[in-house]
Amino acid sequence: DGAQRKGLSFSLDDKLKIAQLLDSFRVPYIEGGWPGSNPKDAEFFRQVRASGLKNSTVVAFGCTTKVGVRAEDDLNLRAILDADTKAAAIVGKTWSLHVQEVLKTDLEENLRMISDSVRFLKQHGREVIFDAEHFFDSFAYAPDYAIKVAATAHEAGAVWIVLCDTNGRCVPSEVQKVVSSMMLAVPAR
Repeated sequence: DGAQRKGLSFSLDDKLKIAQLLDSFRVPYIEGGWPGSNPKDAEFFRQVRASGLKNSTVVAFGCTTKVGVRAEDDLNLRAILDADTKAAAIVGKTWSLHVQEVLKTDLEENLRMISDSVRFLKQHGREVIFDAEHFFDSFAYAPDYAIKVAATAHEAGAVWIVLCDTNGRCVPSEVQKVVSSMMLAVPAR
């Protein structure tokens, strides 16, 4: 929702006004926040439904299910459903380093978490956007695993796979090369 910057915190009213403005610009998707993270974001989703947006699809954001937890038992994914949006964006670990060091799990469990989360949201009628966190770092370190993560989300039903340059280190030519490789490896729907 654009509020990750230090010292920036939108009020609920700010977020609703921004959503109206973006809708008037015909922005196709508006990521409204993380409904499972705080009461303000949960309230935003309640109020934006009644605001009469005409052009934009509001998106609830969250992460994949937790290690060892089934998607249907994950409170974060339940909060995304409770936001009652047509689309959901979920972030998942793409870089094996983060899977092992941050999530403290193995690569196969990470793939299970991604697949289970995407399928769960799809089964509940959501258009799923998969945010492949640190994708370009992963691709540089272990391209086969990066591709496997994207393919897993795709096969589970994600409509969009967002290849994130989370650290912002890639130059445009590198982005083009990696995206071209991905287009061959994971065909569009």
